[in-house]
Amino acid sequence: MVKITAAEVNKLRQTTGAGMMDCKKALVEAEGDFDKAIEILRKKGQKVAANRADRESTEGAAIAKVNDAKTVGVAIVLGCETDFVGKNESFVELANQLADLAFNYNSQDAFLAADFGGMTVADKLIEQTGVIGEKLQINAFEKIEAPFVGSYIHAGNKIATLVGLSANVDGAEVVAKDVAMQVAAMNPIALDQDGVDQSVIDKEIEIAKDQLRQEGKPEAMLDNIAKGKLNRFFKDNTLVNQDFIKDSKLSVANYVKSIGNDVKVVNFKRVALG
Repeated sequence: MVKITAAEVNKLRQTTGAGMMDCKKALVEAEGDFDKAIEILRKKGQKVAANRADRESTEGAAIAKVNDAKTVGVAIVLGCETDFVGKNESFVELANQLADLAFNYNSQDAFLAADFGGMTVADKLIEQTGVIGEKLQINAFEKIEAPFVGSYIHAGNKIATLVGLSANVDGAEVVAKDVAMQVAAMNPIALDQDGVDQSVIDKEIEIAKDQLRQEGKPEAMLDNIAKGKLNRFFKDNTLVNQDFIKDSKLSVANYVKSIGNDVKVVNFKRVALG
């Protein structure tokens, strides 16, 4: 029987994140072959992943990061099954490492195929499923680019947001973070009315007309009143038209103009657990 040293066990643990006993068992089974031991742990992860494929990974960590130049932002959700694992320090650290890697990719598929310590991100998630014993997956992947990008992560890593501004000017960092907090709190469906899908607009108009009919309003008046209700819908649900949460006398668009009349919000993304 090959003697397995504590140093070898520790090296495998550092490489894979697996527990000490799992690492020792894998090295014993692999007769001291390090690469074979990694493969054994990976297969264990595949087996656990297959057994938990129908589980819901609605807990986890939502992470948003911005590059040093403040021109690119990424937001991901690393999902797991329980809040207990989602709050675990090593799990959150893995989520942060994955977010750092995500800067280099423009789609979730490309990101999942990316190299992470000698294996793909997808394989790493399978491996960690075996280590942790819960289904792990990337539940969201978003990336934006703008002249200035800000971010916000809600307490407990439940929600992460990105906001792009049209210019990098004095005050942009504070304003971008404030608007990113707005996105987290108010969950707008679009940047402005032009970004709202026509099917959503049609549905809102129909709902408004049905309500007005039930109130006994004449059919000839329905279109005009429904348009007024639609404008209210845009005000409540599109980011730049919403009341700014820190000062309801201002719209978000007007708040952003406080750092420059030509400065606008050009993009935003929001990811969340569940």
